[in-house]
Amino acid sequence: MKPHPTGLKRGLSARHIRFMALGSAIGTGLFYGSASAIQMAGPAVLLAYLIGGAAVFMVMRALGEMAVHNPVSGSFGQYASTYLGPMAGFVLGWTYAFEMIIVCLADVTAFGIYMGFWFPDVPRWIWVLSIVFLIGALNLCSVKVFGETEFWLSLLKVSAIVAMILGGLGIMLFGISSSGASTPETVAGISNLWAHGGFMPNGIGGLIASLAVVMFAFGGIEIIGITAGEAKDPQHVIPRAINAVPLRILLFYVLTLFVLMSIYPWPQIGTQGSPFVQIFDKLGISSAATILNIVVISAAVSAINSDIFGAGRMMYGLAEQGQAPKSFARLSRQGVPWMSVLVMGASLLGGVVLNYVIPENVFLVIASIATFATVWVWLMILFTQVAMRRSMDSKEVAQLKFPVPFWPYAPAAAIVFMLFIFGVLGYFPDSRAALLVGAIWIVLLVIAYRIWVKPGTPTARLVSEPSLFSPH
Repeated sequence: MKPHPTGLKRGLSARHIRFMALGSAIGTGLFYGSASAIQMAGPAVLLAYLIGGAAVFMVMRALGEMAVHNPVSGSFGQYASTYLGPMAGFVLGWTYAFEMIIVCLADVTAFGIYMGFWFPDVPRWIWVLSIVFLIGALNLCSVKVFGETEFWLSLLKVSAIVAMILGGLGIMLFGISSSGASTPETVAGISNLWAHGGFMPNGIGGLIASLAVVMFAFGGIEIIGITAGEAKDPQHVIPRAINAVPLRILLFYVLTLFVLMSIYPWPQIGTQGSPFVQIFDKLGISSAATILNIVVISAAVSAINSDIFGAGRMMYGLAEQGQAPKSFARLSRQGVPWMSVLVMGASLLGGVVLNYVIPENVFLVIASIATFATVWVWLMILFTQVAMRRSMDSKEVAQLKFPVPFWPYAPAAAIVFMLFIFGVLGYFPDSRAALLVGAIWIVLLVIAYRIWVKPGTPTARLVSEPSLFSPH
């Protein structure tokens, strides 16, 4: 296959971007990981999602400011190279690719767990292997095929969430209990939010501990910025998608978990399978549980699809800058960076091995490492936006089409919050290893940059080419 002369094709319409933005906010972190967050914080997990969501929104506005100002493939990896230096772009770009691989491992693991709802006797690794090959093949098609697939998968997820919320409110209204009869102990209602140890049963410590899982749930939402290089009208599409983030957080996280914990006592929400399916199954609504399992499977497939897309486009951008093998910039006739997709698929085969070796603990281990990578990427995005602003004069700032609100206080608060999350990961024993793995990863990247992408070489000088990376 020869490199495509015109680069990535702008085949993603407003409809595709909008539903990719919706789909990125609804994934494994909500459908599966939310059970762990609920066990840590109890009903106070609602506050954790609100706090974390506010910080993530500021990250997205920072990314949106840069993406609308200069919509390029590689997105924030290239912005970091421009405003923080080539090494920062190298570390950020490869950490994002690392994040997508780790998050994707969590998603393929969740897919195997969901399939166990119907086929408990089939080894999980078989399902993991099958989905890796399926999604890998799908991502080798044109970006329009990818966009259409994400559109329909996201539409299914959104419709199911809305229907589940309405169904949950109906259960609360008619007083259906978990035993099939309305008894004072098990009746569905808002009182379940404080009837089992209070609204914050594990204290402020439980709330803080849940933040790590909550931030993992939001991971991947930055793919909106990655789409800038293939969006047909990024100056209009991206701001609309990003500005919808607060509403999505309120609807798909806060309201959804509010309904779930109201119709079923939170202490009985376990971590075996999706809490969504578990709750409706125990309420005796077997058909709803089956339907919801289909939905969470589609959510996992959608997330895997987006992860491979995001990592592939980031590695393509790195290759354009000379910070990744040149083969990663090769495009198929459909305008797809096929080599990066193949590398991503090969990396996911590690998930097959992990699910074969440690099927019981693999999800939490992967999720905690993914949280480090996710928060690191967000922190670097915030730093990059600050650096961009400092490089601009007042006239250039005034010409920004999608400026960050409450500058400079809101970005500063978001930076402090991200640093706090690193402290959370280091404080709790279960996630301390993830912080160590993340630190080792960053050190290895710095060493790799010094060895393979030395400043002063033609490869490194490519990063500063104004035709490719200067803001317009």
